[in-house]
Parts: sequence; C-alpha cells; structure tokens
Amino acid sequence: MNEQAQEHATDPPPAQRRVAKRVTMISGIAILFIALAAAVVLAADALLLIFACILCAILLFKLSEILARRFHINRKVALGIVVLLLVAIIGIGGWAMAPQISEQSSKLAKEVPAAVERLKSTVEQHPLMKRVVAELPPPDQIVKQMGNMVPNAGLFFGGVIGALGNVVIILFVGIYFAASPHTYTTGVLRLIPKTKRSRAREVQQELGNTLASWLLGKGASMLIVGVATSIGLSLLGVPLALILGIIAGLLDFIPYLGPIMAGIPAVLLALSISPDLALYTVLLFVGIQLIEGYGLQPLIEARAVDMPPALVIVMQLIFGTLFGFAGVALATPLAAALSVLVKMLYIEDVLGDRPAQKRSPE
Repeated sequence: MNEQAQEHATDPPPAQRRVAKRVTMISGIAILFIALAAAVVLAADALLLIFACILCAILLFKLSEILARRFHINRKVALGIVVLLLVAIIGIGGWAMAPQISEQSSKLAKEVPAAVERLKSTVEQHPLMKRVVAELPPPDQIVKQMGNMVPNAGLFFGGVIGALGNVVIILFVGIYFAASPHTYTTGVLRLIPKTKRSRAREVQQELGNTLASWLLGKGASMLIVGVATSIGLSLLGVPLALILGIIAGLLDFIPYLGPIMAGIPAVLLALSISPDLALYTVLLFVGIQLIEGYGLQPLIEARAVDMPPALVIVMQLIFGTLFGFAGVALATPLAAALSVLVKMLYIEDVLGDRPAQKRSPE
C-alpha cells in the first residue's frame, strides 16, 4: 500500500499533464511544418513537375469525360481517342511547320540583338535617354538570357533534351493519372480521418472542377491569341510572324506578364523597320489583350475561380522568386488551387461563413 501511495504521489497533476501534452503537440506540429517547408525548398522542381502532371491529367480527364458523355462511349476509350487526336494534331502540325519554325527561330536569335543595337543607336541621339541605354545589357547577353529562358520553360532538367524529357514525363504520368483517377484520389482520402472524408471529397472535386475549367478556357485563349497574333503580324508586314505568334500563344498561359514578354521581340523587330510599324505592333498586342481581357477572360473566370489581377501578379512574383520561370508559369493554377482551399477549409469550415443555400421555389 505504501509503494502504491508513493507512485501516485510522484504522478504529475492533471493540469500539468495537459500542458505537457499541448507542448508536445505544438512541438510536433512545428517540426512537421519545418520538415514540409524544407521538403518544398529542396524538392521544389520535383513538386512543380508533379503539379504539372496533375494539370495534364485533369485536362485529359475533362476532355475524355466530355467526349464520353457526348458520344455515349466508355471513358477510357474516350481518353485513348483524345490522346491519339492530340498526338496527331501536334505531330502533323509540327511536321508541316517544322522547317519554317526552325528557320524563323534561327533568324529571331540573330534579329533581336541587331534590333537592340539599332534601338540603342537611335535612342542615344536623345540626351535624356542615354542613361537608360547605358543600363541595358549587351546584345549577346540578351540572346543568352533568352536562350536560358527557353530551356527553363522545361524547368526541371537542363537544356532542350531536358525540356523534351519533361514533356514526355508530364504526358505519360498525366495519361496514367487520367486513366484511373479514383485509384489515386481514394488513396489520398484514406489518409484523412473517416469523419472528414466526405468534406475532403467535396474539396477534391471542387479543386478538380476549378482547374479543369481554367485549363479548358486558357487552352482556347492561347490558341486564339497565337492565331490572331500570327495573322495580325503578317498583315502588318512584321517579319517572323509565325514564330512570334507561337511564342505569344505559349506565353499567354502566363496572365499579364506573358503578353508583355511575347510583345517585346515583336516590337523590337518592327522598330528595326520603322517606328510607325512598331506603333502598329504595340496597338495590335494591346488590342488582342483587351479582347482577351474583356471577352475571353470573364468567360474563363465565370466557370473557374475569379482572382483579382493584383493577386495573380503578386503570386507570380512570389513563385517566380522562389522557383524561377517554373513558378511564374504555374503561379496562376497554383493560386486558383490555394484560393479554393482557403475558401472551403478556412472561410467556410473554420470561420463558418458558408454561402446561403438557395431555396427552391414552392
């Protein structure tokens, strides 16, 4: 009896045990957060590659779902048809335009530094602009930076071979994800407590629908911008219109910053011919972006998530600083996903600010 009394006397009081439990829990959460932050920093390229694979899978799944619903066929059969159609379109288009694209790409690499030199010599005649011109990098450095940016669009491995390798990885992993998405989504849901799985499934579905709608709208927007830019530059008489249109269409994936990056080489080439042509080129890019901003973009946001332009640019700057050009390219879909998570998990679940349910008319 005396030994039992001594053991009970040495046990900490309940209040002290609760404090110790909370300290242990907080320490564990802090260590987990630090470990996750370190994993994000150290494996950023791999995480961005995985996110790109998920985006590809969502797009392929949505396209196959639309095709299966429209023609009443099996969804996996529809997925195979979608993949074959995309490969055929890209393959035939690339084979048909490869010589012209290759020739114009080589000319673009030579014409841009020459245009910069002509711009410098013209601007140096104005005293107020001499200081600005002095801060510009030399043409060979500009070409080097442009060359570095192109492989970095591949993002995860270096060089052209690395960029092609990334495309292959994204395509094949995306196909596997899209072929049996429930295998992977169910596996993620099993990591969540049973009482929260229904809500997690709702969040998962909302994320998928938001990103799918954004990708479909952005894909249509990129195609329209690329075609309109090529046709417009050809009508204006700007050289290398095809490759400039392809660049404009690809960079349109990056809202706000992408069109500026695409417009700079076109304006430089136009300026090498005449200032009037450069002005018309600027007006062409501004007109295309106004049509996209006030016509196409609202349609995309109506089906996806409405994000303020300032938020998108801030996210591009943050992700660009952390992850380079990869972060800039994927900043908008990442911001869309984060917006859904904040809305559903914090605003609705934590704060309890859920939208009022619409009553059905009696």
